[in-house]
Amino acid sequence: MTALAQRLNAVWRREGKPDWLLMVILAIPLGVIALDPDQFTKIMTLAGTSLARTAVYIAIAVGLLAYLKATGAESLVAQAFQGSITRMIMLGALVGGLAPFCSCEVIPFIAGLLALGAPLPAVMAFWLSSPLMDPVQFSITVGAFGEQGFTYAIAKTVAAVALGVAGGFALRGLTAVGAFADPLRNAPAKRCGCGPSPFSGKPVWAFWREEQRVKTFRETALEQGVFLLRWLTLAYLIEALMITYIPAEMVVKAVGGEGVLPVIISAFVGMPAYLNGVAAPPLVATLVEQGMQPAAALTFMVAGAVSSIPAMMAVYTLVKRPVFVAYMIFGVGGAILAGLTFGAVIS
Repeated sequence: MTALAQRLNAVWRREGKPDWLLMVILAIPLGVIALDPDQFTKIMTLAGTSLARTAVYIAIAVGLLAYLKATGAESLVAQAFQGSITRMIMLGALVGGLAPFCSCEVIPFIAGLLALGAPLPAVMAFWLSSPLMDPVQFSITVGAFGEQGFTYAIAKTVAAVALGVAGGFALRGLTAVGAFADPLRNAPAKRCGCGPSPFSGKPVWAFWREEQRVKTFRETALEQGVFLLRWLTLAYLIEALMITYIPAEMVVKAVGGEGVLPVIISAFVGMPAYLNGVAAPPLVATLVEQGMQPAAALTFMVAGAVSSIPAMMAVYTLVKRPVFVAYMIFGVGGAILAGLTFGAVIS
């Protein structure tokens, strides 16, 4: 029990470094007590209720990801980058939208693909779709949006795969006419501490037969459970603040209404404002309740995921600036198109 407590403390404290996320989580209720104590009970009740409502989805997400890690199922991703270029782009986008990679874990994996000569368009398809959706984000999105949860989760999954496919084929066309002839940086990519690259190995589905894999399951479940709890606690505290202090009329004025402009605004607001794929759905769901149009909501989540710091780092670390710029153009432009398409479908 002592070892478990130490492990939990290490995860929560981010290996002894100053934990700004925890400080923000604590600062919010303390700030409310200091500045507006009459709203403290309301805000904490709203945040606690939302967190409790999402608990089952957190448990599902943690269990699924721990199972995938323990079995080594990530190694199956490498099989997508074999065969014809068309097949690689299609499978790269599909796998990227479903694989349970953290954003920095993508870096050593893609470094290995590029080192083995995988075509850049296929790698770009994986890059674009990978930060947009995974089993954890799908589960959290379902829980955050209530009755519309599956609609938004499926829409974002489709957007992830479609964006990867479109970006991959667009880059294929550009490379065919001589663009991006020398796309890679000379310096090798650095590892980020996420563990060994999942590029090789075979999955062992009955992981409970091996003690090391059981240990991996326990550690992954603990780490992911704390990770989700931390980020969702922050998300739901911010959500409670938004409900309490931001008038719905303000949201409607900025990103509500009909037309293309609110969608474009959401794309460029989502880029700098985005937290991560776990924290975003609860916040966006609140904005939707306050008047944000669905097309703008999906655009915000997609554009924010593509432009998140870990996702951009994964690209910028390995390729030269023109390829990085292409990644951003594909990502933001695709987010706007995905949002407009989603709005047209559900209207």
